[in-house]
Amino acid sequence: MSLIQGRMDNMRKKKGQALVEIAIALPLLVFFLCGVIDFGRILYASETLNLVNQEAVRYAGLGRTDTEVTQYVKDKCPLVDKNTIGVAFSSPYASRKSGEYVTVTLTYEVKYITPIMKAIIGNTFTINAKSTIRVE
Repeated sequence: MSLIQGRMDNMRKKKGQALVEIAIALPLLVFFLCGVIDFGRILYASETLNLVNQEAVRYAGLGRTDTEVTQYVKDKCPLVDKNTIGVAFSSPYASRKSGEYVTVTLTYEVKYITPIMKAIIGNTFTINAKSTIRVE
């Protein structure tokens, strides 16, 4: 009888140990998973914004107006909230001359989707993309 009782106590201790290990590891795993998800979204938005910015600055260098370039950015950018993309020019269209340089700067705020990142870092992460080209 005492041998069976000893084995039962040993099984209860192992179950308790596994529960404690899960209680310690699970919050860390959730935290890292949330970080990976939001970091991936930031990285995707950054790369997308840089590619669209390179196309937009080339478009501006070919003599397109500020309105045309802004519309081009909104049409070509596959990000979720296109209305929050900020487009800024180093010089307005009217003052651009052939041989000078024009710089297009795009800004976009990525909103975190995981509550853990919102609580730790804040609500948004701002991405800036800037490119310069010679006006033709």
